[in-house]
Amino acid sequence: MGLETKFAAECDVPLRLEGDALVSGYASLFGVVDSGGDIVAPGAYCDGLARIATEGGRVRMLWQHDPSCVIGVWDEVREDAKGLFVRGRLLPDVAQGREAAALVRAGALDGLSIGYTVKRAVRNEAGHRVLKELDLWEVSLVTFPMLSSARVGAKSQSDRTLVRLLQAARRDLAHG
Repeated sequence: MGLETKFAAECDVPLRLEGDALVSGYASLFGVVDSGGDIVAPGAYCDGLARIATEGGRVRMLWQHDPSCVIGVWDEVREDAKGLFVRGRLLPDVAQGREAAALVRAGALDGLSIGYTVKRAVRNEAGHRVLKELDLWEVSLVTFPMLSSARVGAKSQSDRTLVRLLQAARRDLAHG
């Protein structure tokens, strides 16, 4: 099977930018149907992440899934009860890394997306593809995520509160 990409969605714990270059958040959430009709099952990343660790490899941090545009390093990639958590550093010595940090800081870029190959999947009774085992290749910062819960967030609590207020105001304006 070929490499697939999947964008994550708005979630309770958005991707955060701390300081000038540290980012963290969820790149994938378990049990959530994305806009492509897929659901990632808990445990889907475990074997692949273990294999990467055993082989001394890394999950790459890319810009918009472009393999020629590495913008940082994921220092932590792990599953927890919620999904696939990532923490890493945008590289200030890389031009696109600096630009990505500026865009995240300004709130212009807030999406995460995964690039992976499917090792095992099944269809559920609703016809959704349930991804049971994946080999994760990369996690990208992206403009438009498929799963609306994987997002980059603000640096401080007051910034997060402001973001939530602005989002609520935008929703209110859109609904009349």
